Amino acid sequence: MLDLEKFIKGHITQRSESLLAADLETNHNQLIDQINERSVMVIGGAGTIGSSYIKALLRYRPSRLFVFDTNENALTELTRDLRSSTGLNIPADYRSYPINFGDPIFYKILEREGPFEIVANFAAHKHVRSEKDHYSIEAMLQNNVVLTKKLLDHLLRVIPEHFFCVSTDKATNPVNVMGASKKIMEEVLMTYAQQMPVTTARFANVAFSNGSLLQGFLERIMKNQPLSAPNDVRRYFVSPEESGELCLLASILGKPGEIFFPQLGIGSMKTFSAIAIEFLEAWGYEPFFCSSEDEARQLATKHEIGQKEYPVYFFESETSGEKLFEEFYTEHEQVDFKRFRALGVIRSLKTKSIPEIDAFILSLEKIFNGNNVDKTLVVKFLADFLPDFNHIETGFSLDQKM
Repeated sequence: MLDLEKFIKGHITQRSESLLAADLETNHNQLIDQINERSVMVIGGAGTIGSSYIKALLRYRPSRLFVFDTNENALTELTRDLRSSTGLNIPADYRSYPINFGDPIFYKILEREGPFEIVANFAAHKHVRSEKDHYSIEAMLQNNVVLTKKLLDHLLRVIPEHFFCVSTDKATNPVNVMGASKKIMEEVLMTYAQQMPVTTARFANVAFSNGSLLQGFLERIMKNQPLSAPNDVRRYFVSPEESGELCLLASILGKPGEIFFPQLGIGSMKTFSAIAIEFLEAWGYEPFFCSSEDEARQLATKHEIGQKEYPVYFFESETSGEKLFEEFYTEHEQVDFKRFRALGVIRSLKTKSIPEIDAFILSLEKIFNGNNVDKTLVVKFLADFLPDFNHIETGFSLDQKM
């Protein structure tokens, strides 16, 4: 059986200890001071990053923890995982709810059970594949932008000590709608940072996170199916543990309006195809390179346990919105590389006003409620709002790939 944590450290991040270890040690007392005996709400807490954040946070003894996630099964597994782990200080008042953070019941809980000193939101549409058509784009913008603003408006009544909302590296010079939606979310956060302590973080890929291509490798092996991956897309990676620690540092130590990102050297980027080969080798296989998806599928049906070669199909990326490399900041953003050992901090972003954000959302709703709405129209509207949004459209969706 593959030791996944060991594989991530040895083959993907190539770090024996956490990237954030030194920063966590340096700021240990401040983290205790800001978290100990605080009431915490985590939205989207059953996902990979949200659950890793919770595990990092519990080491500093909060007094209450409320976790929300729409995935009831994942929420159940989170609770089992927390209860089965050592070194975690689960508060007596721990509650998990399979509720959407736009649901009226969520706001009833927030109103009656609050206030919460720390609020962290990880609920997001995170996949580039979510821009298939105007229906999927509407759902993504609703979740990533509209509901985030609704939450911020409500929190203005009783302002928390810390509010954090996760972003993505794809918000930097976005080329897909998911990245654009997160960039707009950042615009919303920066606007509200004038009135409350709001921070966010742009991310590298989280190795083997739920729904990721790497996590899909595990599923393919279990189902005796071929591995498929682009050979020209390079990505930075952090471990699940590092993802939670990064968000913890950003949410607790960040100043209003700051955006955090991991400091990773460009040489640490890896292609998915290279990881696929190392992954197979860790299972005792050698890759058999196929020239098409069909060939790979056919060979996989004939694959037997003990057979050394395993079918793979690698290809050049051709899907809409696919960026060949990652970047965390632009030349127009002011970045502090000295405050933390392993984190960069973007600060002093130009902000919009709340009326401007309100007008954007109102116009967006009018477009989606119109009779002639399509993906092209929505992309144009987003590009008008975000001058640095240069959408890549190829006519192919990730849903058309294995």
